[in-house]
Amino acid sequence: METDSPAPADTPRTPPAQAAPVPARSPERAAHRDPGPGPTLREAAAPGLDAPDPGAPTRGYRAVFAVTEFRAVFAAHLLSLLGVVVSELALTVLVYDLTGSPLLSALTFALGLLPYLIGGTLFAGVADRYPARRVLVVCDLLCAACVAVMLVPATPVAGLLALRCLVAAIAPVFTGTRMAALTDILGEGDLYVLGRSLLRIVSQGAMLIGFGAGGVLLTVLSPRGAITVTVVTFLCSAALLRFGTRDRPARAGAGEGGGTLLKESLSGARLVLGDRRVRALMLLFWLPAMFVVAPEALAAPYADAIGASPAALGLLLCAMAVGHIGAELFVGSALSPRNRSRIVLPVAAAGLLPLLVYAVRPGLPLALAALALAGAGAAYVIGLDQWFVDAVPQELRGRAMTLLTAGLMTVQGLGMALAGLAAEFFPVHQVVAGSGIIGTVCTLLLVAEVRGTAPGRMSDTEGRDGADRHVTSR
Repeated sequence: METDSPAPADTPRTPPAQAAPVPARSPERAAHRDPGPGPTLREAAAPGLDAPDPGAPTRGYRAVFAVTEFRAVFAAHLLSLLGVVVSELALTVLVYDLTGSPLLSALTFALGLLPYLIGGTLFAGVADRYPARRVLVVCDLLCAACVAVMLVPATPVAGLLALRCLVAAIAPVFTGTRMAALTDILGEGDLYVLGRSLLRIVSQGAMLIGFGAGGVLLTVLSPRGAITVTVVTFLCSAALLRFGTRDRPARAGAGEGGGTLLKESLSGARLVLGDRRVRALMLLFWLPAMFVVAPEALAAPYADAIGASPAALGLLLCAMAVGHIGAELFVGSALSPRNRSRIVLPVAAAGLLPLLVYAVRPGLPLALAALALAGAGAAYVIGLDQWFVDAVPQELRGRAMTLLTAGLMTVQGLGMALAGLAAEFFPVHQVVAGSGIIGTVCTLLLVAEVRGTAPGRMSDTEGRDGADRHVTSR
């Protein structure tokens, strides 16, 4: 499902498989400790696997697939993600068939985004409180059960929408737990970064393939028949994770400190967002994503405005994903960890500029080129992944990554809604261009904040506030 087992903070980390040896601590990274008098969040955490020397050549994606546990995680991710995409399409058709309401049909898609914030905030503590493998398997089984109830003909439309919300609320817990578990499977260095990159590429590809596969299935199966596929994919994902990954203890003991799950989740969110460095990095994931969705949200009205065919609309929806996949594959395979780190801030700052092309109301070829370039700009997150995992203490990692996932989905949904609202008052091409302008200005301000929290650039007082210094050299 969409859209990553941990060890407790006071025990030695389990090393990854032999294909991914434990890297030695880099002298350069050791030199990045903050000179301030107070311990940072990272310094308070137990030591774990360190990233390899940022200047060393990357071992590429092949080294990631050499890790047996990652292959199981990758296959589970692919299966469940395809199932989710197919079920979203089939459920939308089912709701429309039952009600004849375009509003309820569209709401079915929207409900896939809205509960992310609730689930990611209120249940984030699950990711650190319980063993990762158990959390992942239970999440898959719960989602399979929800989808199975959707198949019952007596389930009313309100029940279908409620079940859709429940699946969406579980999703950020699953994704955040899996992201944190990857640091145990692959270590905290280059293999982790490339593993995360592969999962993102699969997510982008599944959107392209899944909707096509869903359309084909709906020509030969009923909507409920197509939804059945999702039950199977969730169960297969649960089996792969149960038998293909190792059981590791939880990062934080269950009920640690006597707190409830809700208290642990909220306190984790306060600690994560209260750290200036972590907060800035998290916003760098969120902010560009909020603005870059505008052309996708408005693809249909823009295609109509320029007189494009339905086939052209499909190209407009696919162009950004194609650019993202191509750029991420190149950055992940051709650049060293040091160079991936160096491009983070420049690429993030310039990533939304291609949307300015919409100011001249471009035709289809120029619009497709601009969208592909905007998608390619998202490749900065490969280096940002390393910075983020370096900045977050091990015992907070599950909660931090769950919150990261929930926020990312929420801001994208908010960005789509705001773009649609703006298009009620302004021409579509001006809204997209405006998103590029406003987003670029906001991102530049955020880039300055990220630079300000870099090692050696913060005052001693800020150091006592817990801002992290352990960022890969750029």
